[in-house]
Amino acid sequence: MPEKPVVIGVAGGSGSGKTTVTRSICQRFQDKTILVIEQDYYYKDQSHLPFEERLNTNYDHPLAFDNDLLKEHLHDLMNGKTIEKPVYDYKVHTRSTEVIPVEPKEVIILEGILILEDPRLVDLMDIKVFVDTDSDVRIIRRLLRDIKERGRTLDSVIDQYTNNVRPMHLQFVEPTKRYADIIIPEGGQNHVAIDIMATKIEKILSKNRQNN
Repeated sequence: MPEKPVVIGVAGGSGSGKTTVTRSICQRFQDKTILVIEQDYYYKDQSHLPFEERLNTNYDHPLAFDNDLLKEHLHDLMNGKTIEKPVYDYKVHTRSTEVIPVEPKEVIILEGILILEDPRLVDLMDIKVFVDTDSDVRIIRRLLRDIKERGRTLDSVIDQYTNNVRPMHLQFVEPTKRYADIIIPEGGQNHVAIDIMATKIEKILSKNRQNN
């Protein structure tokens, strides 16, 4: 493994296709090469709060994330150390007691809506990507996902989108597009952009391997 892994940030709004882009990139390489760290795993622990207060958490606000721990874990991985990735329990709205041991790899993809919002994370990235998808497509994808996979009602998804997701996207997510090296319209359907990403990663890996 090279001394410093390639760190790639994949940002974009909820339902933009970040996960599809990440999976498409991973498919171009062997599993042992790429590690994916999802920002969603790093929501702050809220066990000190009553359950009723946890229900009011705005998961689309930067303050919802424990970026201090995420930054610490990224540094550990970049230094060849194994981390214990936290697990968030959405049923009780706080961090689970479980952790996931994660070993370092040659490529680290950091994926999340707000990973380009924190300069400390941005400074660690070699490539910064913003997945840019129209808002109507994003809300439809979110509706389908939350209703089918998370058992949410139509009204609750629309209410959350209107009150939290959309205003937070406009205030915090959309502005981070300016920090991206690559903007990918239409997410995982943009095969040309994904090909370019894969080629760039291969070049960096090749250079790193020659230097070690």
